[in-house]
Amino acid sequence: MAKPSLREPLLQAGLQVMFHDGYVGASVRDITVAAGAPLGSFTNHFSSKEAFAAEVLARYFDYVKGLVRQALDDASLPPRDRLRRYLDLITDKLAADGCTRGCLIGDFSLETPGHSALLREQLAGIFGEWRDLFARCIADAQAAGEIATDFPPDELAEFLLASWQGAILRMKVERSTAALERFKRIAFATVFSGGQHERTA
Repeated sequence: MAKPSLREPLLQAGLQVMFHDGYVGASVRDITVAAGAPLGSFTNHFSSKEAFAAEVLARYFDYVKGLVRQALDDASLPPRDRLRRYLDLITDKLAADGCTRGCLIGDFSLETPGHSALLREQLAGIFGEWRDLFARCIADAQAAGEIATDFPPDELAEFLLASWQGAILRMKVERSTAALERFKRIAFATVFSGGQHERTA
């Protein structure tokens, strides 16, 4: 009988190791040890660490898109509330991890541009797709009069992503969700308001 493939255990272990140690800090040996696999099994399934990381990143973004759909596709909520629900959902998940983990997409964005053109281009594509998901919801909120139309939806979506990633980095330093809550409070009282400043809890 053929030996079972170790591809899936390696990818699962790689996601955890790279989350903890980063792209640069995670060695192939670390990944194979975490997967309980022989070192040679890595090259049987992946041409390089870079190619492996690209698959890990794609898998992680699929998970993120599932969370986005969970919040933004909820037709029972107004569009603006769906945006807030997504940020609240992520805040709860990060808090449950003790504010020690952030976003793998953001972490890779800090590390990989100087090391890998492949990953840099993949990240650019991920941010573009991510932006478009939020831009559609923001456009719906603007059409409903929930968000002011001073800026186009794609620019507001870019602002949301960039600022949220920055807040997550601060959260990891402080081991507190304070930066996340501050961003939500200020953003939804100004940039994502209907034009009149609102006070939120």
